[in-house]
Amino acid sequence: MVKVKTFTNELRALHAMQELEELDSQVNRFIKDNGIEKVISVSDTCTSGEGNTIGIIRVMIYEAP
Repeated sequence: MVKVKTFTNELRALHAMQELEELDSQVNRFIKDNGIEKVISVSDTCTSGEGNTIGIIRVMIYEAP
């Protein structure tokens, strides 16, 4: 069965790389903890407020074990 999982993270000025690494860790932990063997797609999009990028949404499509 194909499933979709979303992850979100706030982006703060001068901390973006650290926050992206935290988001990667979240996704990797989810994959490991749930025994996912096949990831079909991963995509990122930014959220904005008042003209600034304030967050990121990562969508992962995967096959459930």
